[in-house]
Amino acid sequence: MSIEKLQDLFYHDLRDTLDAERQLTKALPKLAKAAESEELRAAFEEHLAVTEEQIARLEKIFQSLDKAARGKHCPGMEGLLQEGSELVKEEEPSAALDAALIGAAQKAEHYEIAAYGTLATYARILGMEEAVDLLETTLAEEKETDEKLTAIASELNLQAVG
Repeated sequence: MSIEKLQDLFYHDLRDTLDAERQLTKALPKLAKAAESEELRAAFEEHLAVTEEQIARLEKIFQSLDKAARGKHCPGMEGLLQEGSELVKEEEPSAALDAALIGAAQKAEHYEIAAYGTLATYARILGMEEAVDLLETTLAEEKETDEKLTAIASELNLQAVG
């Protein structure tokens, strides 16, 4: 695919973001299982349900473009999730691992915040008001998840001090 116009870039980034979200749906159950903190486990499980809704919104945008909802491999998200996966494999459950899992999850959240902010900006410029609404809804959810993780971290980080 050649990127010559903003519309092309929007479609490219939309495909990348769809793949990132699909990767997350596979990673979140593993993070939840690895979490020692019940609160953190619940947050990961809740975000899985939210992520599935976000995928449905992206699919709605693809439909409005008359395009198949096909992702394009997102190496950025893959790398972020790989970091978390390595921690899970290498470390025993503990408050310190929970703190590390929160850090890994927040890196992914910040990646998504950047992606959705960018997509919403492109959609606004392109006059795609329905897409703007859908993307801004997801952007707000990603920010809310980040804030929730920060709140959980404020307690777990102190427990990890020992």
